[in-house]
Formats: sequence, C-alpha cells, structure tokens
Amino acid sequence: MKTIQCIAIIAVAVATLISCGGSVTNQPANADGFSAIAKEIENKFGEHAHFTNITVMHNKSIGNTISLTVTEAPESLKMGQWNFINGSWTQNSEITVEIPEGTKAADFMFQLDEKINLKKLGELTEQSCKRLTTEKDIKNPTLKMAFVKFPKNGDNSKTEYVVTLEPENGGTSFTFYYKLNGDFINMNY
Repeated sequence: MKTIQCIAIIAVAVATLISCGGSVTNQPANADGFSAIAKEIENKFGEHAHFTNITVMHNKSIGNTISLTVTEAPESLKMGQWNFINGSWTQNSEITVEIPEGTKAADFMFQLDEKINLKKLGELTEQSCKRLTTEKDIKNPTLKMAFVKFPKNGDNSKTEYVVTLEPENGGTSFTFYYKLNGDFINMNY
C-alpha cells in the first residue's frame, strides 16, 4: 500500500513539474518564448480576438505576466481587462469603448496575425538585448516590459513595438522603439 501511495505522490509531482515547465511564466524573452505567450493568449481568447493593449512584463520573482484589453466582439463596444499571473487568468474589469460616430470599433483595435505578432516582439527583444550589450556594455540585460503600442486614432501603420530592458541587477531602464516592420526608431533611457 505504501508503494502505491509513493508512486501516486511521485506521479503527481512529475505531472506538476512537467505542466509548470512549459508555463508562460517561465518563457524566455525571445521569439520562441513570445510565440508561446501568443499561443496562451489565443487559447484563452480565440484566434479572432481584438485587442487595444497587450503587455508582457517580467519580474525576477514571479516570472512573466501578461496584461491585455480584449474583446471577441468589437461591435459590442465591450472589452475586458485581463491579467495572466502565476499561471492563471483573471479579469480586472470590463470597459465600454467610445468611438467616433460613423466608424467601426474594430478600426481602433488590432488582432494578432502576420502584421502584428508577438513572435516579432520577441525577436525585437532579443535584438534590443544584443544592442544594449554592444552599445552600453551591459551584460545580461533582462526584460522589464514589452508591448504593442497601437495608436489611439486607429492608424495601423503607426503601430510600434516597445521593449524596455534593465541591467540584470536593476538600475537604469532602456526603452527601445521599433516600427511595425521591425525597423529601429530610437532608444531612450
């Protein structure tokens, strides 16, 4: 009987380790890691979800968190503000979007697709780390925050990817701005 209990405990422990190992919380700040984050978002909200904000943050003690504003039905003008922390989604609030008369709500939102995608944001995060190491001699910079900056006027062509990095042990933050196609705009610190 003790052997069966021991095997059951080991099986539960292994299953827990396996399920946590691929968690979004532990994904690296690169193209593959951000692709996994995009998959988590798609699994939760569907492939046709519309967003006004997606932010990935990293904290040394809790790992990656996601904050986003999303709807599955833009014409409803209702959106939910959601956070993914420690492996689970929670909705913080529901908001009503106001749009100019004669326009469609979807024009002021974006979808994750070939044009705007988190894999590209992950690639730019890697590129920003290399640039920071080369230009500022900062070894092992870490992700603080990365997000899609979608213009409030709905002009999709003005969408930017923004990546904020900091030294491994804290200190000055460095923010990198990129055009939608990945071209570097500038860096602030």
